Amino acid sequence: MLGNFSYCNPTRLYFGEDSLNFLNDELPKYGKNIVLIYGSGSIKKNGIYDAVMDILKKNNKDVAEISGVMPNPSLDKLYEGIDIARKHSTDLLLAVGGGSVCDYAKAVAVSINCDEDPWDKYFIRFEEPNCEIVPVACVLTMVGTGSEMNAGSVITNTATKQKIGHVFKSSDVMPRFSILNPRYTMTLPYYQMVSGIYDIFNHICEQYFSGEDDNVSDYISEALMRSVVHSSRIAIKDPQDYEARSNIMWAATWALNTLIDRGKTTDWMVHMLGQAVGGYTNATHGMTLAAVSLPYYRHILPYGLAKFKRFAINVWNVDPSGKDDTQIAEEGLAALESWMKELKLVMNISELGADDSMLEGLADVTLPMPGGYKQLDRAEIIEIFRESL
Repeated sequence: MLGNFSYCNPTRLYFGEDSLNFLNDELPKYGKNIVLIYGSGSIKKNGIYDAVMDILKKNNKDVAEISGVMPNPSLDKLYEGIDIARKHSTDLLLAVGGGSVCDYAKAVAVSINCDEDPWDKYFIRFEEPNCEIVPVACVLTMVGTGSEMNAGSVITNTATKQKIGHVFKSSDVMPRFSILNPRYTMTLPYYQMVSGIYDIFNHICEQYFSGEDDNVSDYISEALMRSVVHSSRIAIKDPQDYEARSNIMWAATWALNTLIDRGKTTDWMVHMLGQAVGGYTNATHGMTLAAVSLPYYRHILPYGLAKFKRFAINVWNVDPSGKDDTQIAEEGLAALESWMKELKLVMNISELGADDSMLEGLADVTLPMPGGYKQLDRAEIIEIFRESL
C-alpha cells in the first residue's frame, strides 16, 4: 500500500426489495421542502414515482420537481435545476433514477448557494465548494456509475462539446443516504443494462491498471471484476434473475465508492476518452467507454505488462504455461474483448456517431491523465480515437 491516506464514506445504504420503506426513517431528519429529481418519466410508468410520492406526502413534505434530467445532464439543465431549487428553499434533493440523475443532483447541491458560475468554478477550475451544500439522497433505478455512494458529478456543456466530471473532495457532496432495490433495475432495456455493466467493470479497471506495488485494493478489484463477469452472463440470459441483478448492483457501488483506490495510483484515461466521445455524440456513457477501451489498453500494455499479465491470469483464468508475458497479457485482452462482444457492447465510436472529421476536436476536449502506465500525448490520443473508429 502506498503513502498515507484516510477513508471515510458517510453514505448510509439501504439495500433490498423492502429498502424504500427506510425512506420513512430518513425523511424526518430533514426540513419540509424537498425537490424530487428524475429523468424522462419512466419512474411514472413503473410505479416508483407514485411509491416515493406517497411516502413524501405521508411525511408531510412540500415537494417541487425537476423532471427530464437527460442521460448526459447538460449545463442548461443544471441552470434550470438551480433556479427551481432556490425558489423552493430546498432542504433535501431527492434523486430518483440512475447515475446521471444522482450526478445532476450533486451539481445542483453545490450550486444552490454558490454566487459564482458553477461550470467555471467546478468543472473548469475544479474548485471546491465554499458555500453551504444542500443534502442529496438517491433512490437508484439503474446501476453503473456508483454515484449513489460517491462525490462525483459529470455535466456536459453542449455549446463547447465538453463533458467533464468533478469528484468533489468534500464528503458533504456525497448522498446522505441511498436506497438500492435491485427490482427497480429490472425494467431497463437490454442496451442500458449492459451499458451499466460495462461502466461498472471499467470503473474497476481504471483503478486497477495503475501502480506496481502489492496492495489490497488490486485483490479486491479482481474479485469485483470476476463477480461482474459471472453475474453479467446470468443477467443477459435472464434479466429477471434477482440474484444476478442484486450482485451487479452491489458491485457497482463498491466499484466507485473510493474503497479500491486507497493506497494506490489510478488511471481514468478511458473515461477521459469516452467522455470526449460523449460530449460530441451524446452517446450512452458505458458504450463510449466500451468503444475506446481496447485500443487504449493495447496501446499501454507494454508499459504495464506485469499488471496486464496478472489481469489475464487472475480475472480471466488464462493458462500461462509455455507463454511469455506479452502473450499472456494479450490473451487476457482477447478474453475481455470476447466478453464485451458476448454482452453485445458497442465496439467502435463510429457506431456512436463519431467519424474521422471529429478526431482533432475529440483530442481538443480530452484531458490527459497522469496516473496510468503511460501519459498520452496529443498524437497518441488522436491515434487511439482513430483505432476506435
